[in-house]
Amino acid sequence: MYANSLVSNESQAEDIVQNVYIKTWEKRNYLNEKFSIKSFLYKSVYNEYIDQYRKNRAVTLLEKKYIEALDVIVEEDYTVLEKLYLLVQKEIQNLPPKCKRVFLLSKQEGLSNIEISEYLNVSTKTVEAHITKAFCLIRERVDLNPNMNTLLFLLFDKKIIELQVG
Repeated sequence: MYANSLVSNESQAEDIVQNVYIKTWEKRNYLNEKFSIKSFLYKSVYNEYIDQYRKNRAVTLLEKKYIEALDVIVEEDYTVLEKLYLLVQKEIQNLPPKCKRVFLLSKQEGLSNIEISEYLNVSTKTVEAHITKAFCLIRERVDLNPNMNTLLFLLFDKKIIELQVG
């Protein structure tokens, strides 16, 4: 019933509940006998819902741009991308300290703006400003042709970096 209230799809709700039961069964030896099973199950269903939501959410406009840019990467010469990556990494090191820290937390660690703002105890607007400033400074310092602009933000995705290296 609770899973149904989170999603509007009955089969998805069943999947959530089934996954929770499987995980609970697998970890049954580690569960505390004195805890409330009802609260545990409600929280587990909610966490599973969040996990599935993240995996299944619709592709956003930014993600569409990302996918289009991936097509460009496949067509680009590897040495050009490697040089661009090294130039960008050098310029990241030259960013102002606070700006660099926020930028790396976002692009290298994958934290959301809200997570960064809570971690650094600053407003989300401050985080957004630092990230925008970082991109602007990097764009100014690294001579990019218009087709390479989209690649700039892709260079910070670990998956892309792994594809380039490996």
